[in-house]
Amino acid sequence: MFEFGAFLFLADVFPDTLLFASVYALARSLAVFLLSSWVGGIMDTSNRLWAIRASIIWQRIPVATSCLIFIILISFPTQNSAVHLLFLVLVVLACMEKLSATANTIAVERDWAVVLCQGDNVNMRDLNAVMRRIDLIAKLVAPLSIAFIHATLTKAATWVVLAFNITSVLIEYVAIAQVYHAVPALARPLEDLDCPTREMEPMGVEEPTTTEHGAIWRRTQIWLEKVTLPWSSYLRSPLLLASLSLSILYLTVLSFNAQMVTYLLTFGYSALWVAILRLVSVIVELGATWAAPIMMSKIGPIRSGLWFITWQFGCAAVGVAIFNMTVFSQQLSVTALITGTVLSRIGLWGFDLSIQYIVQEEVPSSHRSQFSATEAAMQNLFEVLSFATTTVFARPEQFKYPALISVGAIGIANICFAVFVKQNRGHLFHTLKCLTRREYQRVDQMNVSGTR
Repeated sequence: MFEFGAFLFLADVFPDTLLFASVYALARSLAVFLLSSWVGGIMDTSNRLWAIRASIIWQRIPVATSCLIFIILISFPTQNSAVHLLFLVLVVLACMEKLSATANTIAVERDWAVVLCQGDNVNMRDLNAVMRRIDLIAKLVAPLSIAFIHATLTKAATWVVLAFNITSVLIEYVAIAQVYHAVPALARPLEDLDCPTREMEPMGVEEPTTTEHGAIWRRTQIWLEKVTLPWSSYLRSPLLLASLSLSILYLTVLSFNAQMVTYLLTFGYSALWVAILRLVSVIVELGATWAAPIMMSKIGPIRSGLWFITWQFGCAAVGVAIFNMTVFSQQLSVTALITGTVLSRIGLWGFDLSIQYIVQEEVPSSHRSQFSATEAAMQNLFEVLSFATTTVFARPEQFKYPALISVGAIGIANICFAVFVKQNRGHLFHTLKCLTRREYQRVDQMNVSGTR
């Protein structure tokens, strides 16, 4: 609710520009890029209940504070240095909220879900799909509700978000504890054995560092090792191309978040219409949560991922191509962009579920959170680049350039995953394999006839 509402409130405070919304979202993504690996290390070595409860609390406190600031800015509309100072405070709070939300998502989707399924692949696919449906339904109901309230009473919308935030934190805090106590496997002790810095600590060296300068340098080395180790492990992983292809998809403005919502508002769509369009998009996305488990059960997650990402590229490319054609009216061009974006979401979420299942299956449990956190850092790096595109092309009439960049990113992601498929399967499509078999059969027949 707050993620959608924040951009509505920013559009109220700073109308007729994409700049402030882009800076706000860019800072959130940059914070996750810089700190998510550190968060992943904490998740891998901390008590599960403590870690996820901390993520809940530190997600809700910034949201509540941000709502109070939005109330002040909307109640006293003005453009001066105080407004810009409060905007900077909003940016800092947004970074805290995004980082905590990332930690929560990693814990639930990449760790808790695997433990709950206890190695049952069918249940894991179904649980992934159910969690994605819950997430999408929440993203459907919350924006529609807040947009309806915002369309009638702008200030009341901020109070509703604040009240919902305070109420939900109590429910989440209790409910997560019930799940934790119901599944004994979740109650594992702290795991410090995977920490590489322990093996690197000096033991019995002849000339121990005693100077202040040497101690500072040693602490710096240890810190750098902690920072770089998750990245070196990620870059050496056999799943690099699969994970990278999903991350590249975050370099996009073709979704009903942030930039596109602000663009549609400046184009003339009301907040209620934007919410309705987002509702349609989520309904389509829900279809992917049913289609993905069925496809994975029949052809496997790797082939499913290839089909889904190819579908996404095709729909997005057609929509953006029509959007950039001058022969059509502006309204028709925007309609084509919206249609292509909505249809491409089937491929996006089907591909997301395929990659999530591959990571759950292939990454060891002791490094799963760290890998997922580094993957989240890569995703947010590309998300930062997406917001950079609308920071550079900040005027609404320049939105066609970020849209073209987004299609190019989907194409690159498609190529990366195709290479991953080729490395793991030896071919992209079964047709190639069938042709190869027919060629072998013809050669065998020729050999048989030759011997006769």
